[in-house]
Amino acid sequence: MLIALLAHDKPGALQTRKDNRDAHLAYIDATGVVNQAGPLLDEAGDMCGSLVILDVENMTAAEAWAENDPYAKAGLFQSVSLTPWKRVIGG
Repeated sequence: MLIALLAHDKPGALQTRKDNRDAHLAYIDATGVVNQAGPLLDEAGDMCGSLVILDVENMTAAEAWAENDPYAKAGLFQSVSLTPWKRVIGG
């Protein structure tokens, strides 16, 4: 099941994102359920959120993944949504 995680950072939290980026990327690598991912960018080109496509068994697994993301544990996000997603175009 593909789940789109869309997260928006708290205002002024770019340093929190930078401080936890290595742990976040290691978590992505270790869990093996991320199909696609990348940061959202603001008008200045700075990272301000995340779009992650998870390939998991169910929504419960997606919720658990999101809760254990080092970014979430660091309190980076202002909001997070998880929505079932269907790939139509792309690899």
